[in-house]
Amino acid sequence: MSNPESRLVVENDGEVTRVGFLDRNILEEASIQQIGDQISDLIEASSNPKLLLNFENVEHLSSAALGTLITINNKIKAKGGQLRLSHIDPQIKEVFVITKLNKLFHIHDDNQAALASFQ
Repeated sequence: MSNPESRLVVENDGEVTRVGFLDRNILEEASIQQIGDQISDLIEASSNPKLLLNFENVEHLSSAALGTLITINNKIKAKGGQLRLSHIDPQIKEVFVITKLNKLFHIHDDNQAALASFQ
């Protein structure tokens, strides 16, 4: 299902769409824009989007990437959907805590816990 231009691995798991990242470092503006656009397309394609973003391979996120996550979260909420994040590197998680984004996002240690949290 992924095309050569894609920076994501997308899998459907029942009514939940699981998204994994191919980039270890999500730092460049162009990459972030592309990722944001691809996730936005997934959100638009669903009437009740349930997305699980798996950060297992990701080592670094820029502040612009965090901004894109907030935008994605807002788009999902606007459609009455749900967003979960999993496998966030401890250093990245610290940034979520410092910026209080850990209160905005539902962050889980693994996919199983994240999947179980969808309603």
